[in-house]
Amino acid sequence: MRLLPLSLLLLCQTLLVDAGHQQCRLALHAKINAGGSGGGDSNAVDGGTTDSGSGETSGSSTPTGTASHTTASASATATAFNYGSTPIRGVNLGGWLVMEPWITPSMFSNTNDSRVIDEYTYGQYVDADAAQKALKNHWETWITEDDFAAIAAAGLNHVRIPVGYWSVPITSADTDEDTSSAPYVTGAWPYLLKGLNWARAHGVHVILDLHGAPGSQNGFDNSGQRTGDAQFHKNPANITRTIDTLRYIVQNVGGMIDVIELLNEPATFLDQNTYPTTLRKFWQDAYDAVRDAVGTGLKVMIGDGFQGVSQWKGFMTAPSATGVLMDYHEYQIFSTGELARSFDEHIQFACDSMGSLTSFAQSNIWTVVGEWSNAPTDCAKWLNGRDIGARWDGTWYQPNEPFGSCDGWTGSYTTFSDDYKKFLRRYWEVQTMMGERVQGWVYWTWKAEVADEWSYQKGLEGGWIPQDPTDRLYPTLCS
Repeated sequence: MRLLPLSLLLLCQTLLVDAGHQQCRLALHAKINAGGSGGGDSNAVDGGTTDSGSGETSGSSTPTGTASHTTASASATATAFNYGSTPIRGVNLGGWLVMEPWITPSMFSNTNDSRVIDEYTYGQYVDADAAQKALKNHWETWITEDDFAAIAAAGLNHVRIPVGYWSVPITSADTDEDTSSAPYVTGAWPYLLKGLNWARAHGVHVILDLHGAPGSQNGFDNSGQRTGDAQFHKNPANITRTIDTLRYIVQNVGGMIDVIELLNEPATFLDQNTYPTTLRKFWQDAYDAVRDAVGTGLKVMIGDGFQGVSQWKGFMTAPSATGVLMDYHEYQIFSTGELARSFDEHIQFACDSMGSLTSFAQSNIWTVVGEWSNAPTDCAKWLNGRDIGARWDGTWYQPNEPFGSCDGWTGSYTTFSDDYKKFLRRYWEVQTMMGERVQGWVYWTWKAEVADEWSYQKGLEGGWIPQDPTDRLYPTLCS
């Protein structure tokens, strides 16, 4: 296993801040190219046909590409991961490099400014020096090497790291589009580099997820900008900059990651007339850009755009595309109909979802349940946005008949009943079962300040998530 020395990492960070990212790019690539990581069995497939666009493992030691400095392995560790035969068992590092008010509410309440509802407005309304200081401290402390060690110790083999476009230090040398990130506070890139090195040190593979695009791809605060007028799909310049950002990412850190996720949760429901077609073209163009830049060694992840996987049959399958994974997200809490389900009905819904997912993965491309959680309510503070309440207790911005109080459903697990914790274990098991019927799962999220029902870390501590993710107390939930 080859690691970037701390001295080089610190050099890169200094260069990024003080002398421009291009110098760090050269130093980093020189080190990566000097010691790429190993290859893997290119024919290991289970759950996706060998001609489905998914028939190769991560870690080709010599991926082809037009950029001479990107010939490093796509594997984040010395041992390649056998996608398709070994299930992905992972966790998202939510709230770290892309803030979300519900994950770290203190970062927002400490501003004493109710206008600060996302990372965009954090940069817009908080004093520049204060914002930089607060975010630097957040990046340094929210996720540390200890977290990667704990993730590995919990038997997990992947992390999914969300990053916003504004944190990727492209310049006019990398794109013909506007490179401004204002009003976002920049400076997270060196911490991503730290995270990639920690992942490699602890044998954890990396899905690097572009979580926020210029103009916002969905209008959610988790895209960086909560807005009712998302612009990503409306402005060709936004799409071009996003593709150029992805190209920069894979050229610079492609040797440290296993999967590049082209964009998180583009919301095609915002414009059913044009967005679905725009998204298909974006997936194809972004895929081509990645392949042109670093060859075929790096896996590429796309999403269903809230359309369901059935709408993507035959899309980006072999031979037109290779090494493609579909990211499917499942939460049963963002409508009153879902919230009305009993514990058993939540579990049955997960059981009932397995058939369509398995069928799609077997006939099309590998499929990963890339976001899901244990939460059966939307009670977590600010889950629906800063200063927005919950449907569960009727305090959402569109009032509804409440299901009950949020007491005992969120916050510290010390307030959770035994029955609730038993459900959390059963719910965790059935959803990991669903993920492992296809190519794997990535839980959302590793930690949260005041919502233990969402936290994998607290689930381990509280006992409803096992230290060994293959342990099962309820193996017949779907029988």
